Amino acid sequence: MSELKVPTMAEMMASGQQPDVLFWVGCAGSFDDRAKKITRAFVKILNNVGVNFAVLGTEESCTGDPAKRAGNEFLFQMQAMGNIQVLNAYEVKSIVTTCPHCFNTLKNEYPELGGNYEVKHHSQFLQELINQGKLTVEGGVFKGKKITFHDPCYLGRANDVYEAPRNLIEKLDAELVEMKRCKSSGLCCGAGGAQMFKEAEKGNKEVNIERTEEALEIQPNIIATGCPFCMTMMTDGVKLKEKSTEVQVFDLAELIAQAKDL
Repeated sequence: MSELKVPTMAEMMASGQQPDVLFWVGCAGSFDDRAKKITRAFVKILNNVGVNFAVLGTEESCTGDPAKRAGNEFLFQMQAMGNIQVLNAYEVKSIVTTCPHCFNTLKNEYPELGGNYEVKHHSQFLQELINQGKLTVEGGVFKGKKITFHDPCYLGRANDVYEAPRNLIEKLDAELVEMKRCKSSGLCCGAGGAQMFKEAEKGNKEVNIERTEEALEIQPNIIATGCPFCMTMMTDGVKLKEKSTEVQVFDLAELIAQAKDL
């Protein structure tokens, strides 16, 4: 990220500034090589539009989502309380994240532990920037392309965010095609609930393969998603089906960054 402008909360506070929004990067966006590209794309958009943002940097810890889903409530509360202390010390009011798991946990589970923030998924944040006229998207690069959107569980069914991602895709001038199971009846990619970190259980087929087959049925050029875990599962599915040369998997932020040639 060295060539990108990414101020930390500590740097901002030291210079007497307060950012408008904190970008919560998340574990995947920080450490997973594929998800780092999503982080970079989103930061490029924020810089391009002139959003006054900051990150926590090394002060950011896991939200505790995987621990909670795996049943370790004690570890979750330890991680959450540590984060809440840091966030409250910086008087953070508004948070945006590229991960629906972080989004859901910060938005719905931190308040009862004393962490009350306005939390947005990056699809909602980008949609707002477009509505405010701050972000303009020329979709020429995607004209004539068929894009399908895979709904992340913690974005869609858990938080009813269905339209913002689709509105972004439509701004790209692409043809939005839906899978047979979408929106409120969408199918999980198989990574949620900390399943990402454990071995598969006995069965006839992996969940991500089932979901990838549904996506490939409608012959899209691009499978779009808004979650780093879904990104891994769908990419693995496309590779297993040997369709990597024909079908690409991108995050919404990457699509917008490509459209703007960032």
